[in-house]
Amino acid sequence: MSTRKNFIGMIAASLIGGVVAIGGYHILIDNEVVEPVNPPKQEVQFSNFSNSPKASVPAELNFVDAAKVVTPGVVHIRSTVEAQPAAGRSRDPFEQYFREFFGAPGGGGYQQRPSVGTGSGVIISPDGYIATNNHVIENADDIEILLNDNRTYKAKMVGTDPTTDLALLKIDEKGLPFVKFGNSDAIEVGEWVLAVGNPFEFRSTVTAGIISAKGRNINILRNRNRLQIESFLQTDAAVNPGNSGGALVNLNGELVGINTAIATPTGSYAGYSFAVPSTLVKKVVEDLKEYGVVQRALLGINITDVNAQLSEEEDLGVLQGVYVSGVNANSGADEAGIKEGDVIIAINGARVNKTSELQEKVALNRPGDKIDVTILRDGKEKTVTATLKNTLGTTTTVAATNNSVIIQGATFEDLADEDKERLNLEGGAKLVVLESGIWKEAGINEGFIVTRIDRRSISNVEDLSRALTAANDGSGVLIEGIYPNGQKAYYGIGW
Repeated sequence: MSTRKNFIGMIAASLIGGVVAIGGYHILIDNEVVEPVNPPKQEVQFSNFSNSPKASVPAELNFVDAAKVVTPGVVHIRSTVEAQPAAGRSRDPFEQYFREFFGAPGGGGYQQRPSVGTGSGVIISPDGYIATNNHVIENADDIEILLNDNRTYKAKMVGTDPTTDLALLKIDEKGLPFVKFGNSDAIEVGEWVLAVGNPFEFRSTVTAGIISAKGRNINILRNRNRLQIESFLQTDAAVNPGNSGGALVNLNGELVGINTAIATPTGSYAGYSFAVPSTLVKKVVEDLKEYGVVQRALLGINITDVNAQLSEEEDLGVLQGVYVSGVNANSGADEAGIKEGDVIIAINGARVNKTSELQEKVALNRPGDKIDVTILRDGKEKTVTATLKNTLGTTTTVAATNNSVIIQGATFEDLADEDKERLNLEGGAKLVVLESGIWKEAGINEGFIVTRIDRRSISNVEDLSRALTAANDGSGVLIEGIYPNGQKAYYGIGW
């Protein structure tokens, strides 16, 4: 009996255990999340595909509209410089015979080929005016323009300005797409910009970046007469060889600069690029269009940046501004009462903290224009009005033809191209009319070409005038030059 009860108990316990096990399983399985072994196929798409008809982009990051507006107005420039005879060989009287029969002296068959350079340009008016860099077309014998729509034209040179590295070209066409000028003064550090050009001959390339700095001087325009203007916009938009002369624009598609240079240890883009600001570009191209030459306005001072050391040494009381280290006699600054030791802090009410900013503000004017100059002197602020003058020390405009100037009874003109070639000179100021005065008293004759004054090279009459103005301290100057027959001569003049 006991055995039967035990057997029935075991069966009952088994049944109860099974029910509990099954019930517990259902309780747990109802709350469990089960993932299928083979999930349904996921939808995939290319990374640039959008399901919406038009991607939604914040206005401050929408580069599309600006790129569409600007790209048709940026051109590809191909400049050709004809081959020149190798140095010394053109003087060989037998060379022409060797070339006629053998192609080169000694029968080597050598023949120089023209060199071709490429760059970019910006159409700035519908009638075919194109702004670019001077270094893109410098010394070019032939300039070809390729538009974005593949039309090609021969361009003529309107004028160049090496001191800002700008040039103006013209093609014979109307109704062209063009890029409107913007205000580079209004653009701010951190603002988005686009660079449009033809790097490595990849046509119509657009890159984006921000304004990294303004008023940057990088010492790339090394004008021997210190007339260069460097007040670049610095950006981190990628710019490479071939971009030179192309457009830097804001997101409205307005021109804020002409891309000019890159900071690089390799020759290719390495992080920063530099553009001539559009306010300066506009002034230069207007001068070139109207006069054929830039009308340079000068204040007539020697300047340097204020820094902590200079401020302490001169007890200036400020750490920013432009220190006046010298004033040229009879200059606009001299006549306005600006003195050595003054610190210029504003031009026409706009703050200037360094020399590059001052130079840019002055360069936007023409000779004869008046500007308000705010200075600090002995800790007190003062504003004076200065009349700007040209490099000849006058307020008149300068023509694109050979300039002339009368100095102490002698009339000088720019050296003609044929004289430069014949005498192997880069430039000079030629004495064409000699009357009574210090030049005649020194024994100088008509035809003399001034090439140096003291240690300063003289390329034209502007250089001559500036050099003599800077040396007007009564100590005299040493004049170096050459006569048309090739005879070199030196003269000392009391000045």
